Amino acid sequence: MPEASCRPRYIGYVNRAAVAAAPFAALALAACHGGHDDNNNGTPPTAALSCAQLAGMSVPASAIGLPTTGATVAAAATVPASGTGVTATPEYCLVTGSIAPVDPTAPKINFQIAMPTQWNNKAMMFGGGGYDGTVPAVSGNVPAGPTTQPAPLARGYAVFASDSGHQAGALGSRDGSFGTNDEAVANFSGDALKKTRDTAVYLIGKRYAVDKPKRAYFAGGSSGGREALAVVQRWPQDWDGSIVLYPAWNAATLDLQFGRITRALAQPGAYPNQAKRKVLLNAAMAACDALDGVADGLISNVAACNASFDPATATLNGTPLRCANGADTGDTCLSDAQIAALKVYATPITFNYALGSGETQYPGFNVWGADLGVVNASAVQPTVISLALNLVQPASPMPATAPYFSVFWDQWIRYFVARDPSVNSLTVDPQNPGAYQARISSLTAEQDVNKTDLSAFNAKGGKILMAHGMADALVSTQSTEQYYLRLRQTMGPSAVSSFVRFYEIPGYGHATSSIFNASWDSLTTLENWVEKGVTPPAQTVADTTGVPGRTRPLCEYPTFPRYTGSGDVNVASSFTCASQ
Repeated sequence: MPEASCRPRYIGYVNRAAVAAAPFAALALAACHGGHDDNNNGTPPTAALSCAQLAGMSVPASAIGLPTTGATVAAAATVPASGTGVTATPEYCLVTGSIAPVDPTAPKINFQIAMPTQWNNKAMMFGGGGYDGTVPAVSGNVPAGPTTQPAPLARGYAVFASDSGHQAGALGSRDGSFGTNDEAVANFSGDALKKTRDTAVYLIGKRYAVDKPKRAYFAGGSSGGREALAVVQRWPQDWDGSIVLYPAWNAATLDLQFGRITRALAQPGAYPNQAKRKVLLNAAMAACDALDGVADGLISNVAACNASFDPATATLNGTPLRCANGADTGDTCLSDAQIAALKVYATPITFNYALGSGETQYPGFNVWGADLGVVNASAVQPTVISLALNLVQPASPMPATAPYFSVFWDQWIRYFVARDPSVNSLTVDPQNPGAYQARISSLTAEQDVNKTDLSAFNAKGGKILMAHGMADALVSTQSTEQYYLRLRQTMGPSAVSSFVRFYEIPGYGHATSSIFNASWDSLTTLENWVEKGVTPPAQTVADTTGVPGRTRPLCEYPTFPRYTGSGDVNVASSFTCASQ
């Protein structure tokens, strides 16, 4: 649908400083124009420009479908070909630049575009992660991308990405300090996606002497997964397909669940150390591994595990997981305080007030069987730990090595909600936020990307491939299930099956995993579906880390891989997708 070309919230922000209101309003009006989903960037050039000729080029605000004051190319340089085989990168033109804000106090949007010398007439945009703040590597791969196939740039795509409209500090993807600026929040919430896309299409047009790419795809995970859904919800005519991994689609509602879990873990004695997390993981594995028909080191029948496993009554090698009398007696058991906090993690948050987005809850996580950050020697484990419960208990001020979601919540409260860095986020009850209720409600309306009528995207032939690891400790797998079920309820199962596939991956955590690290050729499947009309065939997903080379069928939700009763447990053909 058409996107309004002016966003009054920007002007409202500047109106707080009366002396700046009049000139800002004039600037905003100057930047407004008739934005359109299928943004035509003017008459294509008669001749392609060299890479060097792009340096210093300006992109007019009129070429960008949301208000900006234009964009500028800072540098354009030819990068020579490098590498061999599937890791090879072809010669390309690397363009770096920035998109100027309307509000002069807002940060700019930094972007990069990789334009291969041998172009396939297609474009790929990458999403970010967390609070973004850095530009994703445009020479990289799609989330959970295949290790046996070239990355998009090597396939001939022009690839682009941005930092979503602010530049991260020392906290990296957990830095929410930009949240004090309305335009920066709007950019992060989705506006930067349109601004970046239109800027990139304009420059791609100049480089290759075309109006726009013949095909355009988006790929992202986590916040990038939210972005992958945002583009097809808000600007369906711009895109032909989207790869959506572990999407934080209802971002602000997820923040509220982060707050609930953080406050539970901050209680005295409630935070389980890494040794205790390992005991919990081992106990869940012992109880749930064989629920899929074989003990293979993966919990695939997660629904059955969630229904049957209780840390308060579970045992490991005949010994209760719960410490004697519920007291904390050491690293071989869980205290009642720790069990209570983990059960908060595994259960939904509901609200005693209306959220602007219409959300009423955020589901629990698949805690039982997830790697919450245990110690092991895998090269990816430091990342697993940092994205889960990390190293220290939540506290105020919030330690940088507290759980990722706790730092995320703390930043959101202090900068997005209170806009006061001195606020103690642990004192804010996400279910009864008092004076912050109205602000929180309005942020959910802006940040939750929960539109479920994707008829416009479907009508133009767009396709979506969506996947989520069943052991994600940072974005709930159950939340993605809810979004998919809502799609089916809104549009009907038949319509949804014509353009959406949703898969779940046992053992896969958030972005990476030392248990089952997913590798899936989603891009080829998407290309074939969009460009050749080939409905996705039975898919397989490979493990690159836990048991390198192990494969499983990539099962459509709500099915999971069940062992057939014979055959190698490390080969997908020994499993079938079952529903219980």
